[in-house]
Amino acid sequence: MESEPRPAKHAGVARLLIADDHDLARAGLRSMLDGERGLEVVGEAADGQQALALCRRLRPDLVLMDVRMPNLDGLAATSAIKRECPGTSVIMVTMHENPDYLLEALKAGAAGYVLKGASKREIITTVRQVLRGESALQPELAARLLRRLATEGPTDAAAPAEQLTPREREVLRLVAQGRTNQEIGRELTLSVSTVKTHLEHIIAKLGVSDRTHAAVRAAQLGLLAPA
Repeated sequence: MESEPRPAKHAGVARLLIADDHDLARAGLRSMLDGERGLEVVGEAADGQQALALCRRLRPDLVLMDVRMPNLDGLAATSAIKRECPGTSVIMVTMHENPDYLLEALKAGAAGYVLKGASKREIITTVRQVLRGESALQPELAARLLRRLATEGPTDAAAPAEQLTPREREVLRLVAQGRTNQEIGRELTLSVSTVKTHLEHIIAKLGVSDRTHAAVRAAQLGLLAPA
């Protein structure tokens, strides 16, 4: 069932939404997240439709989205949320690391995933990574999924690739390889703050909300295809 919105505890708190059709699963995630510095669970939803409705009303920073739910499943709900609330990041919560499903999740706009059997530390780490704008995918898995996307060929995208500068393309290719900002800076002889600035420009130009989806859009634009 939907929970009513609560006011933020203080400035700088990231507002989270939990979407799962099992009461115990939602309670388990809430117990892990409640009390964590800088995080607040502001709502819960028992299906995808409720998750979308709550996102429209609460505009959370991040949603932990179950894969299989009634009325609207996790993929469809994620796609709808990213269309209507592009500033909201989505982390898929799944039982298995299924590459086919994860590929579809990335296409829908998910920033990453956590396994249902993950520890509290793993879940909190993933949440904080996504909130910081970092990738929440293992580099090897991300590279494999993006290669599959690239082989599907370019798609019609709202933002043409020509908008990106040569340096932004270099940064984007390294992002797609799962590199951190520090690693990108070392590779391109740039400061971390400069890398962050390039990423902000890339994300804005491609019309996405995080680095994971920027890499997905790059694959869809054909930027990651072999030379």
